[in-house]
Amino acid sequence: MSPSQAPQHAGGQVGRSINRAESYAKVTGQADYTHNLILPRMLYGKIFRSTVAHGLIKNIDVSEAAKLPGVHSVVTGQDVLKVIPDPYYGPAFHDQPILALHKVHYVGEPVAVVLSSDPHIAEEACHLIMVDYEELPAVFDEVEAGTSTVIVHDKLKPAGTFPDLKHLAGRTNTNIALDFHLKRGDVDKAFAEADHIFEHTFRTQQVMHTPMEPMVSIAEPGHGELTIHTASQSPSFVRIEMARLLGWPENRIKVRTGTLGGGFGAKLYIKLEALVSALALLSRRPVKIGLTMEEQFFTITKHASTFRMKTAVRKDGTITGRECEVWWNGGAAADIGPRVTQKSGFTAPGPYDIENVRIESYAVYTNLPPAGAFRGFGIPQLVWAYESQSDIIARALKMDPVAFRLKNLLKEGRPQATGTLMRDAALQLVLERTASRMNWDQPFERGGSGHVRRGRGIGLGFKALVAPTTSVAMVNLSGDGSCIVYSSTVEMGQGSDTAIALMVGEVLGLAAEKIKVVKPDTDITPYDMATLGSRSTFHMGHAVRLAAEDVLVKLRALADEVGETNSSATNAANLLKKKFGMQAGNVIGVGSYIPPYTPPNYETGQSDNITPNWMVGACGVEVEVDTQTGHVKILRMENVVDCGTPINPKIVETQISGGAIMQLGISMFEKMEFDEVGQLRNASFAEYKIPGIHDIPPLMGNEMVEAQEHNGPFGAKGVGESATFGVASAIAEAIEDALGVRLTSMPLNSESVYQAMVQAKTQASATS
Repeated sequence: MSPSQAPQHAGGQVGRSINRAESYAKVTGQADYTHNLILPRMLYGKIFRSTVAHGLIKNIDVSEAAKLPGVHSVVTGQDVLKVIPDPYYGPAFHDQPILALHKVHYVGEPVAVVLSSDPHIAEEACHLIMVDYEELPAVFDEVEAGTSTVIVHDKLKPAGTFPDLKHLAGRTNTNIALDFHLKRGDVDKAFAEADHIFEHTFRTQQVMHTPMEPMVSIAEPGHGELTIHTASQSPSFVRIEMARLLGWPENRIKVRTGTLGGGFGAKLYIKLEALVSALALLSRRPVKIGLTMEEQFFTITKHASTFRMKTAVRKDGTITGRECEVWWNGGAAADIGPRVTQKSGFTAPGPYDIENVRIESYAVYTNLPPAGAFRGFGIPQLVWAYESQSDIIARALKMDPVAFRLKNLLKEGRPQATGTLMRDAALQLVLERTASRMNWDQPFERGGSGHVRRGRGIGLGFKALVAPTTSVAMVNLSGDGSCIVYSSTVEMGQGSDTAIALMVGEVLGLAAEKIKVVKPDTDITPYDMATLGSRSTFHMGHAVRLAAEDVLVKLRALADEVGETNSSATNAANLLKKKFGMQAGNVIGVGSYIPPYTPPNYETGQSDNITPNWMVGACGVEVEVDTQTGHVKILRMENVVDCGTPINPKIVETQISGGAIMQLGISMFEKMEFDEVGQLRNASFAEYKIPGIHDIPPLMGNEMVEAQEHNGPFGAKGVGESATFGVASAIAEAIEDALGVRLTSMPLNSESVYQAMVQAKTQASATS
């Protein structure tokens, strides 16, 4: 750690490389996953799902399913109305019914549930349910849906929960959930005066999060209370939303999470919690639903997108104007798509200093499975487009791709397209370090042996931190001086419990290994908006820092009271004994944090404070392409990020690798394949391919640049998404560098590469 990254306190914990706090429990099989929980008298639920993409429900016949021996009951949407009269939920719009009512909106939508004490009987009974539909026309393409006469939802009902989404309006006769507009300068003039104009369309595909632990929730009814055990990234939101649905005060609902086996955005907001709650209230018994891997494909996905970009450029390579039109395929439920549309949409011009910008970003309903938060929160889709076009422009102008980017990069203190100034975003340093690690200025041999060609590429992206959101934490020093932290940040493999312990230890002068971090339990741990968008290090980091500092303030007061001069946390046991005459008492500190934020102007998208910080990541790759098959092999990958001060460098290293490998899979292999009527054809790992060990580059380097986030806790900011940004465009550029063909749609698989080569050869023959 450099001098500029020195801790703000004297505890010596921030910057230590230590193992994750939960690692021992995981490797010994003791980790408390919700899937392992079995309660007395528990029923298992199996979901019967729609087989049509859009249709009216004419009749549901559950009689044969109910007769099967061992079946407790079969529940439909009409039954749910008995316990939840208005059973619609969602973080942006209340557009998801707990079970379908009157209409289905996509193949896979839950229509009924069979309950049994034996999950196999429940599954068998699902096959006996018969539903008659009156099929309706469906729409699947995001651009087409924007103007289609096929309307997915008759009326949009805004949720009104989050401050940054309170402007959402209830609309009818439209599939557009949100339209975000940004205007800066005179774009038309920029194009009229441009030496060159570049216009392209880039597309990304719908993919699934594929956490290794499928979604699971259990509802346990009590006397006027309800306990929900769930694999959720947002337990505080689950309690708020369930209280709203039931019309109960929050203190009658308890939400508990264990360790999550991955999330990546899939386990945010309400997924199974409302369903198991309704079932538990109807049956008056605990109810558990755990999805299969196949069912996850029907629950939440990553947005497919279409990005039309038009750029004005001078002869010297200066970008003078950019027009962006982005269409986000939200599927049949908005989920948090409107936030993705807005928060990511305003970065569509890229990390470049462009005076004249016009952005139109649309969240659109279609008759496909819902899309929501996914690692990167829309940024990887945008970086894919604007960095691909950066390479296209550089090639057309015969400029080095790195030099072109450096010429146009936003510098410290310059306004981003929204008007918010760039602060503590090490764009240039990250790009230069990536190029250096790639030996970019050295000769590169593109020829290979025979039919194999080699190429290289580089990509750079940035992301605004989601705001405004709130985190609250408590730090408790017990009578013996031991320390417990109460936080609703969810540990799902990213090392948050360890980072929290390090930050509290930094303030209190205690070793992180001796600090216990309590798992989220809404009766015990205070509010946290959610574990998403790389917000936890920044938001919860500030909250636990403030809570620990509150402890120090109270220790100083206690020391004064008992006549001691040593008010350190290591002396807490002695101070408490003097106060109470025995080992007793507690010193409890509380901290809460919400960053300042100025909402964007609806007409112009302008704001002088759109985000508290910017995360930066770049990727460089070298590839080998077989010209006979189109097979692409990644030989080398270099990933560089700006995360400010790394709280735990060892964990940051794995976060960088994990993000890059995950995005590699999305870039090259993964795609949900739908047929012409909306049926998903590859909802299994046998057909839906994620990266295997042989797909990992043999040479893979990671680096955290020396930087500091001045408004961050101990100079830190998030890193979980930064390594996902530049991967796809870097691979596409490397393929073009090797073959001379440019792909503009993902995934960049062998078939796509081969077809591009054939098409290029055909065009060359036609013009020769």
